[in-house]
This record gives sequence, C-alpha cells and structure tokens, in this order.
Amino acid sequence: MTALLLDGKYVAQLTEANLTERVAALKAKTGNRTPVLATILVGDDPASATYVRMKANACRRIGMESMAIELPASTKTNALLSQIEQLNANPDVHGILLQHPVPSHIDERAAFDMIALEKDVDGVTCLGFGRMSMGESAYGCATPQGIMRLLEHYELSLSGLHAVVVGRSPILGKPMSMMMLQANATVTICHSRTRDLESHIRQADLVVGAVGRPEFIRADWIKDGAIVVDAGYHPGGVGDIELTPLIDRVKAYTPVPGGVGPMTINTLIMQTVQSGEKAFA
Repeated sequence: MTALLLDGKYVAQLTEANLTERVAALKAKTGNRTPVLATILVGDDPASATYVRMKANACRRIGMESMAIELPASTKTNALLSQIEQLNANPDVHGILLQHPVPSHIDERAAFDMIALEKDVDGVTCLGFGRMSMGESAYGCATPQGIMRLLEHYELSLSGLHAVVVGRSPILGKPMSMMMLQANATVTICHSRTRDLESHIRQADLVVGAVGRPEFIRADWIKDGAIVVDAGYHPGGVGDIELTPLIDRVKAYTPVPGGVGPMTINTLIMQTVQSGEKAFA
C-alpha cells in the first residue's frame, strides 16, 4: 500500500489563490479597503516573532493588510486587556491574534477571552469553543480547523471512524476532538498520562498526534490502513508520531514539515477574510 500524502502546503496554496480573488473583490466593492488582521506579540521570544512575521507575510501574499502590535515582556495583564479592548472597538480590524505563549506573569486565558467573538479568527476564546462544540457559528481554532479542511480536501470522511486524539490542550486536542465528534467520528481523547496508551492507539482508524513530544507515538502502535495526522513539530524535523515506518502501510498521513503547519496559518488568514466579508456586507 502506498499511503496518500496529505500535502498541507499544496492545499494552502490553492486556498491562497482563492483568497486573493476574494480580497480583490472586496477592494473593488469597498473602495480599496481590505480585511485587517491585528497581531499582538508580547515580549521578544524569537520563535514567536518568526510566527508573527509568517502570518504578516501570508496576509501580504493575498493582498490583505495586517497590523503588528509589539508590547514589552514587562506588560501587565490589565495593559494587554486594554490593548485588546481597543482592537475590539476598532471597525477597521477584522481579526485579532494574540501570539501564544505570553510571558508567565500574564493571565493568558483572560487575554484570550477579551477578544470579541466576531474577531476571534484564531478560535481561542471559551465562548468560541463552546459555540463550536454545540454546533453553533464560531471560528474554529486554527490548527484543528486546518486539519479538518485538509481531510475534507482529500475526501477522507470521518463518519463512523474511531478517532484517537493524543493531546488535550485548549487550542489543539480539545477542539480537535469536538470537531471530529461533530463530523460523526467516535472519539477517544488520550494524553501523556493515559494508562496503556498503546492499546487505545491500536484501535484507531485515525490517529491525531497533538501531545507535544517528539515521536512519542510509536509506529508499531498504529494499525495498517489508519489515517495518521501529526500536529507536532520539533527540532530535527520530526513530529509527535514516528512516521517513517508508516508510509508503506497506512491509508494517509501528514508529512512533517509540510502537513498541518501550513494549514494553521492558512486557516487563520481564511477566517480573517471571512470576518472582513461579513463586516463589509
């Protein structure tokens, strides 16, 4: 069996071509106004700064605008909340991204939840998560929503499958599980402290690695013909799943890099365009 490679980079490029047309249509309709993504970076973490630049570049590629707000690491929670409140009130801002993680002295959850629902294009608020879980309108958390879009592009139906999600973070594992449940999968949520993790994974028709540990999930735990989604990325270009031995015996898999990663930023940008389209309607 030759596994289907789920090429997130390719799907993101296809989506960008469509988004470029949509942004051009908005410009023509509104007198050259575009959707605007505001990014907030607190502190000087190099990796976070790189991610923010990548998001700004993605906006630029489709003709959309971005607004970069950089705050010192000494910023207090109340000052960050005030900054987000200003962006909520700004009619020219259609999406707000608070780059994770923020310095440890800041109440990150309070900051996330200050973002207005209609501008929560990264899908990080409790309100957005609750609405998504109930099948109501909300922007999905960018990484799991990107995974769902990737599976949909390759026409991999989840209905009736047993999906095992390894990871329970509020911005990946938990929303991933709810999205797959909404797609009629039977979902088991595991994590690094699950007893006999191997036995759960052996039953899976679809495995999502979102535990944040390099090659924590071993290839010989995964059954032939499974769908394998690796949402991890670690130094050396490895993910959360031992992928190399799986390529000849699973149904489909996401490469690392080039699978889930490009879909995350792409989903953030797509949802900002959607927000702009609603605002300009």
